[in-house]
Amino acid sequence: MRVEKVVESLCRKYRTRNPFELSKCVGIRVSFLPLGGIRGYYSQCFKQKFIHINCECSAEDQRYTCAHELGHGILHPDSNTPFLRTKTLYPIGKYEKEANQFAVDLLYSDEDLMELLNYSIPEIAVFLNISENLAAYRLSVMKKKPAWAE
Repeated sequence: MRVEKVVESLCRKYRTRNPFELSKCVGIRVSFLPLGGIRGYYSQCFKQKFIHINCECSAEDQRYTCAHELGHGILHPDSNTPFLRTKTLYPIGKYEKEANQFAVDLLYSDEDLMELLNYSIPEIAVFLNISENLAAYRLSVMKKKPAWAE
């Protein structure tokens, strides 16, 4: 299933786009800790899922980090990306890309983006505080939907 379909299904089922509320709904515990230069990470231990968020980040960064790590928890629940990154040669780029897509699909609904359609991709990226690639991705998802789905 495509990332945006997973996000929309979750949002419909739990009636929220708030990553902290969704984490709770799906049984993932969120903790805030001083993590130095790390914004956050997802882990699983004894079948319990966790999202660890750097308490020293801004509220906006914490919200995005929670959405990104929730993406890992939903899309890649059994993958340990910190381990894969440091101990193997396994490419984790696909996992990171999907988690970023999950985050922007969750945090920015079609309705949120409607008022931005007259702006350029770089302007939208600055406004949403995301990369231009993610802004372009999110707009492309919205434009692929049939008119009757709006």
